[in-house]
Amino acid sequence: MPNIVTLLPFIVLIGAMFLMTRSAKKKQQAAQHMRDEMQAGTGVRTIGGMYATVKEVHEDTVLLEVAPGVHAIYAKNAIGAVLADEEYNRILDGAEPLHGDEPVVPDDASSLTGDTAGEATEKGDKADKIDLGKTEAPADSEPAADEAKADAADKDAEDGAKAVADVAKEDKKAGDDAK
Repeated sequence: MPNIVTLLPFIVLIGAMFLMTRSAKKKQQAAQHMRDEMQAGTGVRTIGGMYATVKEVHEDTVLLEVAPGVHAIYAKNAIGAVLADEEYNRILDGAEPLHGDEPVVPDDASSLTGDTAGEATEKGDKADKIDLGKTEAPADSEPAADEAKADAADKDAEDGAKAVADVAKEDKKAGDDAK
């Protein structure tokens, strides 16, 4: 007779599998019930993320209006959620969400740096600022040296091109002499 300790892992595994399949079946039944309760005029979201209005409900398919005057036939299983009218209208109109207790995320990083720099500039004080932009070169710098380097590079390129042309001429001449 096998010991209960050796059978315990198998019993736990079978119990876990039973619970997982049971919860999955409940979710499938809830989704099926939601799809069966769909009516014409309600807003839905497909499993692909498209929002549409239900026009007709058939046994296995749904006629959706994806844009004014644009209709498409979808399988009922492709409906991911039936939305409440307020939620559907909010999504279509692009209105603000109904959740007022959520924290507001700023659009830019200026609010993340703190108010100390902003207060100093408002008071007229000089705040320590770091200038990351390019500065103009002083008037007494040597732009002629930069131009000379550019001219030398251009001359080197021309000399290289002439050398290549000379080698090509010599090769051609050697080929003609061989004939």
